[in-house]
Amino acid sequence: MAAIIPVIFLVVFIVAAVRKVKIYDEFSAGIKEAGRFTLSLVPCLAAIFMMCELFEVSTLSDKLTQFLKPAFSALGIPPELTKLVLIKPFSGNGSLAYLTEIINEYGADSYISRCACVLYGSSETVFYISAVYFASLKRKNLAVPILIVLISTFLTTVIACLICKIL
Repeated sequence: MAAIIPVIFLVVFIVAAVRKVKIYDEFSAGIKEAGRFTLSLVPCLAAIFMMCELFEVSTLSDKLTQFLKPAFSALGIPPELTKLVLIKPFSGNGSLAYLTEIINEYGADSYISRCACVLYGSSETVFYISAVYFASLKRKNLAVPILIVLISTFLTTVIACLICKIL
């Protein structure tokens, strides 16, 4: 396995040499394009980070957590996971902090901790990933794809808690 990357490089260099491709020029062009793409991400990522911080500082996350606890409980999601479910689409580090709190409070083998671990491991920071994937698009109509991902994430959350309860 350790030889895979060197072999890939060697194959690329051999194919480039056979096709008479100027490797350094192509590499430089790729770096230039990657630089432009990275710069196009900055505004999207800055907006997401600011929104995450505002969500937490404004106590909107606490109010929303209290409001949604009964509905989550009715759907089979332990109410203790409400904040984790809400923060995961926005912040990987924030959700990791909540996951750690849950495991410390309820123990690693508890039902709640198992659900929390499955939720953390099987979902993604939707808004961060959306910013990365859609940053280079000229058309910025992201509402429908993000809504679909959020709905599917929520449905998998319900199913994951059901599976954890059965197992």
